[in-house]
Amino acid sequence: MLIITKRNLMLMNRFSTKLTLLAVCLSFFNSSFSQLGVTAQVGGLKFLGDVGKKNSNGFLNGIKGSVALGAEYRIGKVLGVGVEGMYGKLSGSDNDKNAPRLNFESKIMGGGLNVFAFFDKLGQEQKDASPYIHAGVGYLMFDPYGDLKNKNNISYNYWSDGSIRDMIESADTKTLSMVIKRDYTYESQLKDSTVTYARNTIFFPVGIGATFKMGDHANFRIGAIYNVCLTDYLDNHKEGGNDSWASLNVGINFHFAKKEKDEYSDVDFAAIDNADSDGDGVKDLDDKCMGTPSGVKVDATGCPEDNDGDGVFDYMDKELKTAKDAKVDANGVTINEEEVAKQQLEWMTSSAKRREKIVVEPPVQEQQAAPTPEQAAPVIMKKTSSLPAQFASIDYNSDGFISSDEIKMTLDDFSKGESSFKQADLNKLIDFFFEQ
Repeated sequence: MLIITKRNLMLMNRFSTKLTLLAVCLSFFNSSFSQLGVTAQVGGLKFLGDVGKKNSNGFLNGIKGSVALGAEYRIGKVLGVGVEGMYGKLSGSDNDKNAPRLNFESKIMGGGLNVFAFFDKLGQEQKDASPYIHAGVGYLMFDPYGDLKNKNNISYNYWSDGSIRDMIESADTKTLSMVIKRDYTYESQLKDSTVTYARNTIFFPVGIGATFKMGDHANFRIGAIYNVCLTDYLDNHKEGGNDSWASLNVGINFHFAKKEKDEYSDVDFAAIDNADSDGDGVKDLDDKCMGTPSGVKVDATGCPEDNDGDGVFDYMDKELKTAKDAKVDANGVTINEEEVAKQQLEWMTSSAKRREKIVVEPPVQEQQAAPTPEQAAPVIMKKTSSLPAQFASIDYNSDGFISSDEIKMTLDDFSKGESSFKQADLNKLIDFFFEQ
């Protein structure tokens, strides 16, 4: 039984008040709860002090349970601070028949402040499993009790043969004594015969653990902690250094962090799926004719009507009833192939005359001296006239000069009906080509 004195109660109240104020401050520092979390844990405690060292039942003997509840505040990617309260038991027993048969059990209650280092957010992506470490300081209350008597209030007497009897060992009591067994009920408060010690202490926890992601707001935790005290009386037995204990804990951490954004978190995929940029009633994902003008009637694929099948939509077609398979220009107007051929023939016939105006043959000299280096230098042709605005659209490389390749591309477009040029425009273009 843990007896709480008036002094202990005052100390506990002060400590609880400080922890509460710290938790409130953490909440204000993070009013959005983006980094605040709570942790609930259960575990086993193993006493590592004087009593229990001389026990042949193994290291796991004497392990007692504990519960803990804490709050944490993450500071950046790695550091964090937290407060924690815990309750549990510590126990130890010696069963070496050549040494005093000491035993104790103590309920413990306390809390503390820890500094954490988490490694789950290091790197480009948050890890599903990662380690963490922590260290801190805490305040602990304890009250050791011993199992000194059985349920009939008979004291235990440990004999050299390893038995427990109801009488002190002697030659006279060997036949009179009765063997009894421990009931493991810790009924007697333990006290030092010479020192009245404080039943509270400061302790320092150091721990390591691992966290496993269970979702956006929960983690599973497992960890081990070593705790060293500033007293050697947890077991009511002073021998050597201060007492300590170890714990192994498992628990759940719930944190109130907002779900981390990825590169697509701000993208409204629903809006993209339902977008209709040209407003023709057909979603962009299904629209085969994007950019339809407002008010133009379209079919299920988002394309305007083309009733004469000439490849030019009706709203652009200046000749809505073109004959089947007829060649048309960009406006949907039928191209008169005979007229085109006639104009082309006339142009070819007159091309020689046009060349005579441009090409001047140099006089033939009977004897020509060898050219000097300056005369042998290449002659750079300079254009003699500026490019008319009506031919700017076919100056594909924007060099202010119409090349033979650009002439060919223009004629190809004209023959396919993809050019806005008329036959007269072509004639002017070719004249300009030789004149430039």
